[in-house]
Amino acid sequence: MVDQAIWSKKMSNGTRRIPVVPEQARAYNKQMRPAILDHNSDVAWTSTSHRPEYLVGEEALFVNPAEGYNIHFPIRKGQLNVHTGPGGSLTAVLTDLETIWSHVLQKILEIQLKDLKFYRCILLIPDIYNRQHVKEMVNMVLVKMGFSGVIVLQESVCAVYGSGLSSACVVDIGDQKTSVCCVEDGISHRNTRLCLAYGGSDVTRCFFWLMQRAGFPYRECQLTNLLDSLLLQQLKETFTHLDQDICGLQDHEFQVRRPDAPALLYQLRLGDEKLQAPMALFYPATFGISGQKMTCLQHRSPGDPEDPHDEHYLVATQSKQDQSSKAAAERKAIPKPGMFEDARGQAMDISGHMLESELGPSHSDCMGPGNDGEESAATLFSRKSMVSQFEGKALGLDKAILHSIDCCSSDDTKKKMYSSILVVGGGLMFHKAQQFLQHRILNKMPPSFRRVVENVEVITRPKDMDPRLIAWKGGAVLACLDTTQELWIYHREWQRFGVRMLRERAAFVW
Repeated sequence: MVDQAIWSKKMSNGTRRIPVVPEQARAYNKQMRPAILDHNSDVAWTSTSHRPEYLVGEEALFVNPAEGYNIHFPIRKGQLNVHTGPGGSLTAVLTDLETIWSHVLQKILEIQLKDLKFYRCILLIPDIYNRQHVKEMVNMVLVKMGFSGVIVLQESVCAVYGSGLSSACVVDIGDQKTSVCCVEDGISHRNTRLCLAYGGSDVTRCFFWLMQRAGFPYRECQLTNLLDSLLLQQLKETFTHLDQDICGLQDHEFQVRRPDAPALLYQLRLGDEKLQAPMALFYPATFGISGQKMTCLQHRSPGDPEDPHDEHYLVATQSKQDQSSKAAAERKAIPKPGMFEDARGQAMDISGHMLESELGPSHSDCMGPGNDGEESAATLFSRKSMVSQFEGKALGLDKAILHSIDCCSSDDTKKKMYSSILVVGGGLMFHKAQQFLQHRILNKMPPSFRRVVENVEVITRPKDMDPRLIAWKGGAVLACLDTTQELWIYHREWQRFGVRMLRERAAFVW
């Protein structure tokens, strides 16, 4: 499918691309042998002679495997990395995260932990968030680390503010996940949120497989080796592109520098592999991901014992109120015999209605939308089965964007989103990615909108900023606005009210 898509799209001069088969490059690459650049690679293992309790960042990546350290990644696929292995409990993951943040604050920002009571913190969370994880992170920031206050903001909303827009369909392509959602006037629409289980690291893995098929000369390369993974990411960022005009075989070279080994120079010849790898984002079956959900949606809260007035409570009471007001309206509309005409009688009659409506209908009716129990259970089951079928699908990037926009409530909002598609994160920083994505959206959008949307615009570098930093820029902008001053959650309030403060102060529906 990828090869067919490449061949079917003409180059800018109107001619068809000439496909390059891997065999043409393989014969050349197979005979390549590395040249020694230098007997000293100038790369060393992290020094652990003083046996530090922990190492953070690049120091951790360059620890000699023979030293016996465990490497932990507290965040995977945009969520806290809770798993069944060593250090995989929620408490252990939060402790690792606290260690990393404390290290960065002290060593890089030069802020002592005892001084954090003079600072406030902005906590960016994913659009599809886990309430329990957010609650624990806020608790860690305020209670354990000791910040005086915190604002919790969603990444997509921050990205929109950081790029200077008011509304946009935000496409956040990270290393291990891709999230899409529509933001209008600072609010992330819940129904439009999608999280796809692939990202930049899957493109790297796909590129490695394609290079191996073309006789990759660095034959000792292993995806399980952290240093080799970093090299492959560098090769992806250097060689891959989404430019249809670049075709034919081309020669490249790259260096391999490893601790305690000479620096090596490899020659490499590649053809369409450089275009095929990033195109896998639009044909995610290419990644061969199995045994997990490919698409995640925002699910209802399972409830929290510390927050009795949660959305389940609100749904139940809203249904009760609606039925009570309906009953009251019907009683007012039908005059009853024996009704007193004087003011005192009217008051008695109304108070009678009020008493009855407060008691309300039976509990089972309150929880449903007015249907009997069997019907609501069947509806719930069909909805769940539809969601599970949808979550099993591997949506391509362009289809995910179109689906998210289609979930907007009104045509006016959809038109806004088509004219402002904001791409952030580091996963789509390929040459000509903006034009490529724009062309695919234009070709696949519904004809009814193609006629009324004046300009489909895909923004990949707003204000010429690094798209990986947009969300952080937006968080800084939001923290300075007068309107966000009432969103701060302070240490003393959190200790007194706990998670209920998130319902009161979060800038989104908790």
